[in-house]
Amino acid sequence: MKRRAILAFTLDHPGVLNKVSMLIRKKMYNVDTLTVCRSRIPGVSRMTITLQEDDQAKVLQIIKQLEKFTEVISVKELDTNHSYWREVAIVKLEVDAGHLDDFHGRYNFEVLEQKSEDMHIIQVAGSTRNIDAFLDEVGQEHVVEIARTGVTALEK
Repeated sequence: MKRRAILAFTLDHPGVLNKVSMLIRKKMYNVDTLTVCRSRIPGVSRMTITLQEDDQAKVLQIIKQLEKFTEVISVKELDTNHSYWREVAIVKLEVDAGHLDDFHGRYNFEVLEQKSEDMHIIQVAGSTRNIDAFLDEVGQEHVVEIARTGVTALEK
């Protein structure tokens, strides 16, 4: 399945997020990630929704239905070739510092806290693929806990 990102600018009113997510749920899609923040325009929120869908017609149908909401100012799909998609993960790892040092330079991460010789809390930033690759390379067996922000995207 192809990962899709939908960018929507909405009025910053109570219930808009619920309305948007209910529409997507009714269409039997599972939202992979959903990030919402204020835009530079007061009273307007910026929403990035990612989901898995191969059929372009189905994505266009969701966009057209979102455009019908009075609270939606604009909505469109972001093309992966013409936008930046990024995510942040905070990860508690049980791994020695030497093993972690092997990854410096190849991955964009920062040690937030070293709890003990073999317990670290780190922040990894980049594309979802990059974060997944980092976690796979470190070894899932070393991951104690993880929190991910979800994808946010910006047109080039």
